[in-house]
Amino acid sequence: METLANHHAVVTGASSGIGRAIARLLALEGASLCLVGRQLASLEEVASEARARGAQASLYQADLGVDADVVRLLDDLGRDGRQVDILVHAAGVLWWGATGESTPEQMDEQYRVNVRAPYVLTRGLLPQLKAARGQVVFVNSTAGLAARANIGQYAATKHALKALADSLREEVNLDGVRVLSLFLGRTASAMQAEVHAREGRPYRPELLMQPDEVAAVAVHALALPRNVEITELSMRPALKSY
Repeated sequence: METLANHHAVVTGASSGIGRAIARLLALEGASLCLVGRQLASLEEVASEARARGAQASLYQADLGVDADVVRLLDDLGRDGRQVDILVHAAGVLWWGATGESTPEQMDEQYRVNVRAPYVLTRGLLPQLKAARGQVVFVNSTAGLAARANIGQYAATKHALKALADSLREEVNLDGVRVLSLFLGRTASAMQAEVHAREGRPYRPELLMQPDEVAAVAVHALALPRNVEITELSMRPALKSY
């Protein structure tokens, strides 16, 4: 395994859930963090934990569903002049509903956050990633592999995110950049609590995957020797409670 010390990581969705767990573990491994999220107070908590472990951490409050925020984020990252070794796309949004009940506005929001923002950020940071022979992690969903009822819009964005990652990998592998897609089943989170409520099921997070477990897999993949690349990983709870 390789050390991630002195690596610089940009993590979206870092204020909660999987993004927060990945950021915390990267800090434990010695990486410096650029934490991106909507909730400034939560970002400050993650930054404080990282600094307590001796890691550097910078905060970037942004709503990735707002184009102006994404542009400003790229400008801020560029102005700070930070090297980018790792880019983790963990932000995401889900609207639950059958095709006949969902709205175009819901589709637009999911597209902006789940597809457009990762595309724009990756494109904007690509020169730094190539220079650093860096790594990109797309936190995807098993819905990106097989759609089910009531999540057609969400699944469509996750299918698109898979295509974006696959194409990017083919383009940048020769530059030494690794690209990983994580296809996740149900993971304990505020999003899953809402999904269970819409399904009329009791929410029992202890039966689901935990964000720290996902983070352990992601960071392990990032630390693998550079002669190997994991392109895709699928994870789901061992006990099917849904």
